[in-house]
Amino acid sequence: MSGKYLGSCLCGKIKFEVEGTFESFFLCHCKYCQKDTGSAHAANLFSSTSRLNWLSGIEFVKKFNLPGTRHSKSFCTNCGSAVASNQSEGKLVVVPAGCLDVPIEVKPTAHLFVASKANWEDNLSDIQAFDRFPN
Repeated sequence: MSGKYLGSCLCGKIKFEVEGTFESFFLCHCKYCQKDTGSAHAANLFSSTSRLNWLSGIEFVKKFNLPGTRHSKSFCTNCGSAVASNQSEGKLVVVPAGCLDVPIEVKPTAHLFVASKANWEDNLSDIQAFDRFPN
């Protein structure tokens, strides 16, 4: 999965591109990621060889590092949505999959921290599904 991947925040103030290849795509079920996303898990792409380029709105990017952990999140100060970040002293590009504006071909590599998985996350394929918000 090598190429150029465009992404943005929800309000559109931040736009970025990632040039390169993603080595992994993890669904993380740790308690930090649950709190961070407000959902069952985070879905993040990782690359140690890609380059993150800010196209606009870098002044709206804020990074939060949870003290005493490796947990980090970059987000838009206007709309709060997660955006890409450089981590591990610039050696790693981390991209929340949902902030990409282009399709990606890669499927998730693995589930992480499944011991912390939300108890309501089992058998989700068995529940009713809608193409849009039901009436």
